[in-house]
Amino acid sequence: MQVVGDTVGVDKSTVSRCITRVSTVLASKAGTFIKWPSEDRKREIKNGFYENGGFPGVIGCIDGTHVRIQAPVQDEPSFVNRKGYHSINVQAICDHEGRFTNLVARWPGSVHDSHILRCSKILQHLELTHRRVEDGIVLGDSGYGCKSFLMTPFMRPTEDCHERFNRAHTKTRCCIERSFGWWKKRFNCLHSGVRVNPEKACTMIMACAVLHNIAIDLREPMDDADEVDDSCIDIPFRGPEEGRTVRDHICRAFFG
Repeated sequence: MQVVGDTVGVDKSTVSRCITRVSTVLASKAGTFIKWPSEDRKREIKNGFYENGGFPGVIGCIDGTHVRIQAPVQDEPSFVNRKGYHSINVQAICDHEGRFTNLVARWPGSVHDSHILRCSKILQHLELTHRRVEDGIVLGDSGYGCKSFLMTPFMRPTEDCHERFNRAHTKTRCCIERSFGWWKKRFNCLHSGVRVNPEKACTMIMACAVLHNIAIDLREPMDDADEVDDSCIDIPFRGPEEGRTVRDHICRAFFG
């Protein structure tokens, strides 16, 4: 803000107000640019993921990433994540092209990925609409519970088909980590740190997500496109895994 203010010839406070206003407007457009795919679009996404990683029926990959922020004045300890710095834990689902189809940016860094999903509207949507494997599945790491619509890897593979399942799962799911890497490379503040209060930071994060999707829609070039985000913290989920039967079916039907 200081550099931009000096370059343009305005006060730093003026630049700050402009960033806030523009970010607020962009974030308000999230429903237009970050949206869950239609049935026709799901078919394209399934084909794209299968070509990329060999896992069938995938309509999205989910993960959380930490965006560093300055230490807030209020409730400071809750924003300290397991790596020891202050952050917002951002949950996102992406398609095979790295486009965000769902994004939640409002939780402190200390909150576990599984809790964010449990409190999100997308979980409610999937629970209401998912009736069979053909409806599409989401891939997540071991930080989530295995459900009929959310496939996680085998923690202790005991058969060859489990190993093949895990390899295809990893190869397909890495799309979300690449998406986070591209996103943070486009907007360096997401990597180096957002020096505003948590509420403004969440607005700026959402605004950057909207711009990221617009950039993908416009086929904006991206240098070092294979860069992977390394801020994801995989803490194994400890709880009931409702989707084990579905996972076993997929494993034996496609990887047996």
